[in-house]
Amino acid sequence: MTMSNAQENHLMPTPQTPVIQVRNLTKSYGKLPVLHGVDFEVARGSIFALLGSNGAGKTTIVNILSTLLRADTGTAVVNGFDVARKPADVRKSISLTGQFAAVDEILSGRENLVLVARLRHVGKPGSVADNLLRRFSLTDAAARKVATYSGGMRRRLDIAMSLIGNPPVIFLDEPTTGLDPQARIEVWNAVKQLSAGGTTVLLTTQYLDEAEQLADRIAILHEGRIIVNGTLAELKRLLPPAKVEYVEKQPSLEDVFLALVGENPKAAAGASANREGTQQ
Repeated sequence: MTMSNAQENHLMPTPQTPVIQVRNLTKSYGKLPVLHGVDFEVARGSIFALLGSNGAGKTTIVNILSTLLRADTGTAVVNGFDVARKPADVRKSISLTGQFAAVDEILSGRENLVLVARLRHVGKPGSVADNLLRRFSLTDAAARKVATYSGGMRRRLDIAMSLIGNPPVIFLDEPTTGLDPQARIEVWNAVKQLSAGGTTVLLTTQYLDEAEQLADRIAILHEGRIIVNGTLAELKRLLPPAKVEYVEKQPSLEDVFLALVGENPKAAAGASANREGTQQ
């Protein structure tokens, strides 16, 4: 029995089938090799982090998966569609948020969302915009020009815009680059909401704490190769435990930050007292 071209190019994903499948992906720019046989899978509704330093090849992988770039060899399937054979169907299945927020500063937050909804021919663009503003805690700033938004607000608006049309897969390429600590936490919360709503998220990052906070699985990309891929617990088991006896657990930098900005009321009083003591 033979398959039609449509059947051959669409793998009919099921809830158990990985929504992203990458096999032996290679890419070179001229004589410079960037990817060396990359393999990984992403489960439906999960957050998968590609963790690596600048130049590791993270953005190249995202560009291939989003059909902006062709691989030299290997295969990649997104939502059941081969990225090389069915790029139009892949683009209908995904949304891509780059390293810098793609928002119009002259327009208000709501106007940005309505504009994108109209461009994508989504019904009731005003209702869609209002729902997304509520979902990402931007309702109070809906009528303000985006030029007045903080970095975290802009990024949250950018992610909200990427959800218009309900794409099942979202690529977030270095989503918190250049953001301050509070804005990063705002974006983390937005990404967690995506996964909770059933969206599959592929996240690239160079921040270990970001991958630790968000990802169901983490793949470490080094010089164009994935050197390890697993859950956070699996990755931690790769190293022997440190032997530390009778030592109090010190607060993390995040604990201190949240206490000082008042996000953790119970810790704020103690942090304030300690700060005053160090200033005397």
